[in-house]
Amino acid sequence: MRLCAARGRKAEPGSQNLSQDAVPPFRIVFFGTPEFAVPSLQALLASSDQLVGVVCQPDKPAGRGQHLTEPPVKRAALAAGALAIFQPTKLRTPDLAAQLRPLAPDLIVVAAYGKILPRALLELPRHGCINVHASLLPKYRGAAPIQWAILQGETHTGVTIMQMNEGMDSGEILLQRETAIGSAETYGELQTRLAHLGAEALTSALAQIHAGTLRRASQLEAAVTLAPMLDKHDGRIDWHQPAAQLACRVRAFNPWPSAFTALAGKRLKIHRARAQAGAAAALPGTVTATDDAIAVATGEGTLRLDELQLEGRKRLPAGEFLRGGGVKVGTVLG
Repeated sequence: MRLCAARGRKAEPGSQNLSQDAVPPFRIVFFGTPEFAVPSLQALLASSDQLVGVVCQPDKPAGRGQHLTEPPVKRAALAAGALAIFQPTKLRTPDLAAQLRPLAPDLIVVAAYGKILPRALLELPRHGCINVHASLLPKYRGAAPIQWAILQGETHTGVTIMQMNEGMDSGEILLQRETAIGSAETYGELQTRLAHLGAEALTSALAQIHAGTLRRASQLEAAVTLAPMLDKHDGRIDWHQPAAQLACRVRAFNPWPSAFTALAGKRLKIHRARAQAGAAAALPGTVTATDDAIAVATGEGTLRLDELQLEGRKRLPAGEFLRGGGVKVGTVLG
């Protein structure tokens, strides 16, 4: 634990007896780790509530040098100063609950922490735990809701503020905000927008909790879909799939783990692509044109590659990539 001086106002006398007439600030502990969680952390810092602690996952090796790197939430918390920061390696031990109990949290707020909270933590604050989830629940419960929404060709998504229970994203819905998904929008771009939308929704939900006006709704189990964790191997392109589906895959895996195929035995990352309807003019994976983009035949239609990166080289627009040679009409990818 990194411990700094306590921040914000002290809890007012009699704060255990909340009323709609005079609700004192909540003492809040925030759980979050990646960049997505930072706007929610900043919203809490700017609120009238009292942020008394931050929990994030441990520093991890990153980059080519594998240097120990602080997660984005920790960096943001350190920049804010005056916070108790905890980085437990495990949650299912009594240690963290024992460390948080003296902070007397009224509420725990979670945004992309990365692990399911055990009952000891769920029951610690008197108002329980709420989560900022990047989908319109009950659709896309799980670790990768933004990527799966794009993979499935959704045109709309959003964020849900949810009361947490011991299940995976199965608690009551407190508030939702919807947004359209751009036809060319990537995972990284949509994630940034949803992070800020989630922070706005969190601010609104907290105001309604204080006012006693928040309405809860159970999730419809029949409508549940899952968004399991993805890994780098999921980015491999199968050229026998339809072009429209492959275009969604490219968007869903930009910036991570990147959609990829093979060119002359080397990995070729595809960062931007678009589908073109019509009958394929060649066997799937065959380059059919090299004009302003690299057109590749698929199982249905053509995928036009606009931005690529060959293993060991920098990311390039298709035009510049073509000037380097190595790709011509008839080249087979994959």
